[in-house]
Amino acid sequence: MEAPRYCVFLFPSMSHVMKAEKILKAGEVVYKVIPIPRQISSDCGVCLRVEAEQKDAVSGLLDGRVTWEQAVTL
Repeated sequence: MEAPRYCVFLFPSMSHVMKAEKILKAGEVVYKVIPIPRQISSDCGVCLRVEAEQKDAVSGLLDGRVTWEQAVTL
């Protein structure tokens, strides 16, 4: 059985993460706030994790409403 794949969205600051959380919650998207994985960045910040299949839907919800830096599928 293949492990679930996730997509993490990285943001320039914690305030951007919090704004994105509100947007995703209002859109009824299942997400989780996690530390940024080491293989992506050595920063000690946080990011939002969603299921990989949700990547396009989430980017559509966030675009133009909150600044995000990148989305990485793991």
